[in-house]
Amino acid sequence: MQTIRSITKMQKAAKQLAARGKTIALVPTMGNLHEGHLSLVKRAKKSADVVIVSIFVNPKQFGPKEDYKKYPRDEKNDMARIKKAGGDIVFIPKAIDIYPDNFQTYVTVEKLSKTLEGKSRPQHFRGVTTVVAKLFNITRPDIAVFGAKDFQQAIVLKQMTRDLGYPLKFVIAPTVREKDGLAMSSRNRYFTAEQRHQACCLYYALRTAQEMVKSGIKDVRALKGEMRAVIKATSPKAKIDYIAFTEFDSLKPVSRADKSTICSLAVRLYNVRLIDNMRL
Repeated sequence: MQTIRSITKMQKAAKQLAARGKTIALVPTMGNLHEGHLSLVKRAKKSADVVIVSIFVNPKQFGPKEDYKKYPRDEKNDMARIKKAGGDIVFIPKAIDIYPDNFQTYVTVEKLSKTLEGKSRPQHFRGVTTVVAKLFNITRPDIAVFGAKDFQQAIVLKQMTRDLGYPLKFVIAPTVREKDGLAMSSRNRYFTAEQRHQACCLYYALRTAQEMVKSGIKDVRALKGEMRAVIKATSPKAKIDYIAFTEFDSLKPVSRADKSTICSLAVRLYNVRLIDNMRL
């Protein structure tokens, strides 16, 4: 497995791979990898000759009061896990190289970025789309693989890929969960054992909504009310940022849910903000 830290060297390597007729899959990450990330690497390995995993904690997608500085970093362990999962190249650029002095150009997906997470974190998606556009330009992938846990992010990036005409296949892979249903996340390690148990409130709420819809209860107000009750019963200190029921691709809100509806929610628990979603 090769490690590349220079943008110029990564661009050169990507050109050489393309010249040799090799297909490239890109898995963008912020490091501190868990099994959810590694499932994306394995998925990419099945679809391409060469898998590039980028590790970059992107400062532009963090707000001023968010956890950029304390975001967990574990490069040595990440490298070992990527190699075991089948990664071929690890691209680890520096922030000053991605965002050089006097950097002024950003990529914005207008409508999709302003709802859900966009309301709570107004600059977040601008940072995400800008860095991913740069990664696409640098690594020249034929396939890009993202996880469904960050569902809105995936939909925003899929729209950007389509709008800017990137010649690649965009893959959204299923969310990977712990045995108790908690969606795998780098931020889970912030919790004590008891707090982590309470963090399952998101999953319990989503499953409750899913079962209600299956039983014929489709009114969103009723679904939200029951979800809030489940969250508070599991974690009394939880603060709900939002619970949303939307169409799959457009993220337009719906008043009645069905099997094609996505339920998304964000909950703050012990100063950690968690997100999750489920197709009903």
